[in-house]
Amino acid sequence: MGDIVCISHLRWDFVWQRPQHLMAALSEYGRVLFVEEPVARPNLIEPYLQVLPGHSAPNVTVLRLIQPVAKASWIGHGDPLTQATYAQLLLDYLWREGFAGAALWLYTPLGLDFVGVIPHSLLIYDVLDPLAALKEASPDLLQKEEALLRQADFVFTRCTGLYQEKLPLNPQTHLIPSGVEAEHFAPAANPAGFPVPRELVGLPRPIVGFYGVIDDRLDMELLAYIAQARPDWSLVIVGPLSQIEQEALPIAQNLYYPGLKGYDELPAYLAHFNVAIVPFVLNEATRYLSPTRVLEYMAAHKPVVTTPLQDVLALLSPEVYIAATPAEFVAQIEVALHEAPESRREREDRLLDLYTWPSLAARLHGLIGETPETPTGNQEITF
Repeated sequence: MGDIVCISHLRWDFVWQRPQHLMAALSEYGRVLFVEEPVARPNLIEPYLQVLPGHSAPNVTVLRLIQPVAKASWIGHGDPLTQATYAQLLLDYLWREGFAGAALWLYTPLGLDFVGVIPHSLLIYDVLDPLAALKEASPDLLQKEEALLRQADFVFTRCTGLYQEKLPLNPQTHLIPSGVEAEHFAPAANPAGFPVPRELVGLPRPIVGFYGVIDDRLDMELLAYIAQARPDWSLVIVGPLSQIEQEALPIAQNLYYPGLKGYDELPAYLAHFNVAIVPFVLNEATRYLSPTRVLEYMAAHKPVVTTPLQDVLALLSPEVYIAATPAEFVAQIEVALHEAPESRREREDRLLDLYTWPSLAARLHGLIGETPETPTGNQEITF
């Protein structure tokens, strides 16, 4: 695989997620054009293609259509107002810059209209979301996704739930989990390297901690049980509320909610956790969870206790503590508190090496370079 034309619904300079990380890593193997959704611009006379450098990735170029409109509005890929213009301007750019035979890589089914216009050597769909499970997904979007899944030369999925869901529609479906910026969290292995965050000053030890979005995926009954069962522990839940009210949170004297913290602040909190937890309920929503947070905890060599999430069981279970009931969860935290951290560091480092973005990009590059064969599910699930 050489050059890539990537059609994305996320903007390059937005919060970096899987598309930006993977495209930056894959740019080591060839040029990447990151094609964003159009931008509406009132009072503009003619549409034009804006060309920008991709920050943090010198071999990435960002393209976006600037579209004249009567008043400010949102425009997405596949919009009848812009699609034909966008496709033609993109085609002209590819011809001028010598992108014949590039791989066409889609992150959204709404980019399907580019497939019949843009010459490409391979069609790739990297699935981020379970569209069929989203209430706001339109029938048109679902139809486009099915068409894209059936046409694609390769389908990549970020979790086992999506892999199992998409494999029947395309035998060249592969599980490629999302990666981790291990170097960002690794310093948290040394608590002395970080001042104690203000909200943690003076808290009784041990600190059992979690960070992430606080929503209905969190098992509130489990949190309440832990707090009541071990009042001598400090239970710290870091993150913003989303789609739930403050009243939904369990309350206890040893339960603390520091609120939203920036990405750069998280290692300081993680550094002072004695045990890190992933207290999620098991339901349809958590079926599609990726184990990235577990990997971040591992990068800091914190013992991890988690409910039996599908991806954790499939990909990470030997290196974490699994608990199916509240009583088991408390018991596993007890075990984790008394373990010898050095006993698992070497195994964790080997596992983390598999999940760096460059390692994942290398795996993708190798898969795409192989002669297509029907994959076997067990080999894919074990990664």
